[in-house]
Amino acid sequence: MQVSPLAERNWADLCSVLEGVLEDQSHRELFALELGSGTGQHIIRFAQKISFITWQPSDIKQECRDSIKAYIAATKVKTVLQPVHLDASEPWETWTALPRNSWDVVIAINLLQYSSFQTAEGVFRGAGQILQQNGILLIYGAFAINGIITSSCHEDLDAELRRMNPEWGLPDIDVLRQLAYGNRMRMERMIEMEEYNKCLIFRKL
Repeated sequence: MQVSPLAERNWADLCSVLEGVLEDQSHRELFALELGSGTGQHIIRFAQKISFITWQPSDIKQECRDSIKAYIAATKVKTVLQPVHLDASEPWETWTALPRNSWDVVIAINLLQYSSFQTAEGVFRGAGQILQQNGILLIYGAFAINGIITSSCHEDLDAELRRMNPEWGLPDIDVLRQLAYGNRMRMERMIEMEEYNKCLIFRKL
């Protein structure tokens, strides 16, 4: 199993945001897709805390899917499905045949800053197709706002990411808001998190 110290530090705060956003739907079973599940620590922790959601992890890397499988086996959690290969930059129809308008939640944690703009477009296009009306897209990470990065640590992060891959870097919240609008969603909330990170909550119209 892979271990991310960052995931261990921030999962509880992220889980609290999820619980708050979904509190009024806790009376029914929900279905959630996580894009770029990585080690699997977040989704396992969420499943242990939020019992009314069935979780679908996904990742493009085989080693990450193997780590998720190991966590599922070790924790014996019953509400996490086996991970699937999913490349968010690809057309949503290729997302392992996920049916349209059938999901309640889509989550992307620390995904967009390590991705191309094509992937960001794919996340919003796919979420706009697979989410039910009033479904939630939650995106967590570091962001720019109207082209401005407000903290020096995030300026350093953005520069480091762009050195690693010129297509990477902190996404701009205003651009994401436009992508949401073009895919029948609106940004409902922006929640300040630790270390100048943010949770963006988009709702399907």
